[in-house]
Amino acid sequence: MGMLCAVSFNRYGRLYYLDPGEFSPSVGDRVLVPTDDGPEVAECVWAPQWVSEETDGFPKIVGLAADDDLRRDETLRKRKAEAKVAAKKLIKAHELPMKVVAVDHVLDSSGGNGDRTTIYFTAPHRVDFRSLVRDLGATLHCRVELRQLSARDSARVQGGIGSCGRDLCCATFLTDFEPVTIRMAKDQDLPLNPLRISGACGRLMCCLKYEHPLYAAFQANAPAVGSRVTTPDGDGRVVAHSVPKDEVVVRLDADGSRCSCSRASVCGPRQAHDAQYNPPPQP
Repeated sequence: MGMLCAVSFNRYGRLYYLDPGEFSPSVGDRVLVPTDDGPEVAECVWAPQWVSEETDGFPKIVGLAADDDLRRDETLRKRKAEAKVAAKKLIKAHELPMKVVAVDHVLDSSGGNGDRTTIYFTAPHRVDFRSLVRDLGATLHCRVELRQLSARDSARVQGGIGSCGRDLCCATFLTDFEPVTIRMAKDQDLPLNPLRISGACGRLMCCLKYEHPLYAAFQANAPAVGSRVTTPDGDGRVVAHSVPKDEVVVRLDADGSRCSCSRASVCGPRQAHDAQYNPPPQP
């Protein structure tokens, strides 16, 4: 039991949950968040609230942002914008097949010329960008690093809206990318159309992984399509599955009509159990 609040470094960006500690920021307040490169300014988008989970493992807010912190944050944003524009111009001049996705800038806390700019990009293949790094360093007057991102990492950094109408899972709460295969789409009877089962990154949607265990468990216990079963309405043949409802669709032998039955009602072991321990009442 403890208190948590949510902050974001960019408007409509990914949410990070922190322990407010002794501070009580309101929605819209700027707070200092601990990072590997020192405290950075973020906006509180969810005021501290009591939660039932343990909060010992969450990082704590360093404090409320002062005027110096806000000026430093504004300087960082300007440097990032300048670096992004310069990178795009030089990439075009060098005729490299690269696309700038995001830019990160770290100021030298000692006051020297130890600033560092990291440029994240995507490319269809490996790119020789050594001459580009030299020109960027001379233009930005700082140390420059270039890092190539995969398609999934690029979608996480840029964010966006999925086909469900919500923010991308990878840009909000998904921390690790789990393997997603075409078999998962087949098991869920989804159309194998790349436009229907691909996410914003062009790869298979991560949400195919969410419900797959439910489908796998259903198929392990439910009668296969085409098998004969006995239902409360009579004998018939299974013609379809309805996994979300935990039901099977049966075509009855008597009149050819279809009925939906719960998986338990047509399961052989369950029927044998009910016949032994729950016999029908005698007339």
